[in-house]
Amino acid sequence: MKKREIDYLLKLIAKGDNSAFERLYIETKHGVYAFLFSFFNNSSDCEDAMQTVYLKVKTNISQYKVGSNGLAWILQIAKHTALNEIRAMNNRQKLCCRDEYSQADAFVNVAIKDTLLTIMKRVLDEEEQRIIILHVIWAYKHKEIAAILNSPIGTITSKYKRAVDKLKTALKEEKL
Repeated sequence: MKKREIDYLLKLIAKGDNSAFERLYIETKHGVYAFLFSFFNNSSDCEDAMQTVYLKVKTNISQYKVGSNGLAWILQIAKHTALNEIRAMNNRQKLCCRDEYSQADAFVNVAIKDTLLTIMKRVLDEEEQRIIILHVIWAYKHKEIAAILNSPIGTITSKYKRAVDKLKTALKEEKL
């Protein structure tokens, strides 16, 4: 979805158009989910955070500046929501549960997934993880990732290539 379309939908949402909110959710939910997944690494927490994010989008729509980058605004809300949730988990000492996966993930070979996520966490920084997840899992183009992360496309491309090289090296060391 293009920036203008998101901006237009956010403008309609500010006027109380619930169908525009539904369309915004449908068009942006995969990207927001992928972004949140890079923080939580499990479906359950991502789904909870998604509800909070879109509730905040709706309740804080008056703070959105029409003509700015709507997706970046939504992802900022997602980032702050994720960080707040993680902080709350730390306070409740529930971080040990972060690596649990929901039944929806049972269709994927859990052993391989765990190994890959563990290697990703070990060798990549958070931004590299997000770039890999957005590109590989969610099939975003580098240009789209640059817009989502509010970063130059050249930076995204080079970070992606370096991250892939790091993963290849780590996988060879693990003999996978």
